[in-house]
Amino acid sequence: MRKRKQPYFKRIASAPPPVTVELGRRVRFSEVDALGIVWHGRYPAYFEEGSEELGRLCGMTYRDFYEAGLRAPFVEMHIDYFRPLRLAEQFIIRVSLIWDDASRLNTEYCLIKDDGSIATSGYSIQLFTDAETEEVCVVSPGLLEGCRRRWRAGEFHT
Repeated sequence: MRKRKQPYFKRIASAPPPVTVELGRRVRFSEVDALGIVWHGRYPAYFEEGSEELGRLCGMTYRDFYEAGLRAPFVEMHIDYFRPLRLAEQFIIRVSLIWDDASRLNTEYCLIKDDGSIATSGYSIQLFTDAETEEVCVVSPGLLEGCRRRWRAGEFHT
């Protein structure tokens, strides 16, 4: 099987390492097709499960976005499929936030099968926007800056 050999986003030398979370998961009956294989459109939902956990860690939950008057719509998403996940199979959802100096979220995803092989990987780019005007935030909002301060202080890498 083919395997992605490099990260999706270039790493900035002076930046802290990515913030990463992992969740254990099992494929549910409602997520598979008649052959017992996870439907291809389900993978972004797995990515989202991991993203929600990452948001809780970083202080950037959907509620935090709402209260700050922000949104972060997806402007790009990419998925590489390597090996299928099957009914009742256990796997790990790994999600990493990659440092970027712009007002955006660069996120990498990886679904890892029990045998250690990669089922799927991908990435997304989200831009911060003002919830009321829908204009892109040219300057990083306070919510993101608060996350960055904690990130630089090493709070996410204990």
